[in-house]
Amino acid sequence: MTQVTMTVNGKAVSGEVEGRTLLSTFLREHLGLTGTHVGCDTAQCGACTVHVDGKAVKSCNMLALEADGASVDTIEGQANPDGSLNAIQAAFQEHHGLQCGFCTPGMVMAAAALLKENPKPTEAEIRHHLSGNLCRCTGYHNIVKAIMAASGQDVAAVAAE
Repeated sequence: MTQVTMTVNGKAVSGEVEGRTLLSTFLREHLGLTGTHVGCDTAQCGACTVHVDGKAVKSCNMLALEADGASVDTIEGQANPDGSLNAIQAAFQEHHGLQCGFCTPGMVMAAAALLKENPKPTEAEIRHHLSGNLCRCTGYHNIVKAIMAASGQDVAAVAAE
């Protein structure tokens, strides 16, 4: 067992992990942050997307030891300080960017990374950026609308799938 220490959602945390412990497992099982979903265990679906040192990563494809000393942000840390939904979360709600909700945490985290890098992405840029995240309910159209809305852009022009 190896001691790992990191900052998760602004709070210093530590724990003992085996060398093979995935970051997703550490977040879910050691820290109780179950908003990070694991859908495939092969980094194909994106449901486990978190930010590590500001970069979106699939936590089922990263060892907890690799995040030692890093700053990790999960879906649980995305709300506003008063607990209200942030702009991306509110846009997902308003534009029905979720159906079953399983992919939603990963989609929100991917959207946050995109909007940090590109505050006014085009529809094509959003669709390209989300290509590593799967929605099994086929909610992509409304997810794209939600991200457009969160960026302050008109959603009326978003093309139907």
